[in-house]
Amino acid sequence: MSVWFITGSSRGFGLEIARAALAAGHQVVATARNAETVRERFPAVDFPSVDDALLTVALDVTDPQSIQAAVDAAVDRFGRIDVLVNNAGTGLLAAVEESDDAAVRAVYETNVFGPLAVQRAALPVLRRQRAGHVINISSIVGFATAPGWGIYASTKFAVEGFTETLHTELAPLGIHVTLVEPGFFRTDFLDPASLHTGPDTIDDYAPTAGAMRTTAASLNHAQPGDPAKAARAIVELAATPEPPLRLPLGTDTLHAFDDKLDTFRKEMDAWRHVALATDHD
Repeated sequence: MSVWFITGSSRGFGLEIARAALAAGHQVVATARNAETVRERFPAVDFPSVDDALLTVALDVTDPQSIQAAVDAAVDRFGRIDVLVNNAGTGLLAAVEESDDAAVRAVYETNVFGPLAVQRAALPVLRRQRAGHVINISSIVGFATAPGWGIYASTKFAVEGFTETLHTELAPLGIHVTLVEPGFFRTDFLDPASLHTGPDTIDDYAPTAGAMRTTAASLNHAQPGDPAKAARAIVELAATPEPPLRLPLGTDTLHAFDDKLDTFRKEMDAWRHVALATDHD
């Protein structure tokens, strides 16, 4: 039995991961801005041991005091944290030029500074234990971006960068680190409550970012990925002795990653002679 600490647990991946962890017999600290909303998602009829195994705590990833209070509550209740899942996030779908400073900063506050703050609060617990697993939820566009997703992708690129480094820094301490990179899964991520599109558009981007907005709207609640299956895969992953640094989820993610790797290799080979010519003689 492990203790799971999950941010953004009121809906989407966070909720499904919490459900899967409870169903597997683990103890779960499910956090969100509104703890009561989270608790309502776990009726006793579906989770008979919910009162013993589930702790719901209010946590705003942009508020360091609420983060520390949630970590303290988790340790007070269960004595440890074994798996930290940084899942809370928000989206922005707009051309890079269409994205004003306020919108960009808001996405970075939640998607980048949020998980960094949660890690800073939780990692002392894992380091004392010399054991644990940090799972940071990235995205298909954290590796292979597309028109309209530039700002959101840049936050996930940041998550990928610090998570790769965290992997090397925590490995000697017995702590695993994994990036989960889901494609389009049938959550409410494409709903207006989660995905912001900005008030202003530029006509020149209609064939690129504009087309992506149309595609996202048509795909909403018809995405190919099953979030319950993804959640079970994540819970199973945490039970393996040698988890991977990266776990791409969904056929769309695999196809996008294969295409980017092929393009990257071809371009690198074509320009290798330039790279090799820039060292000192």
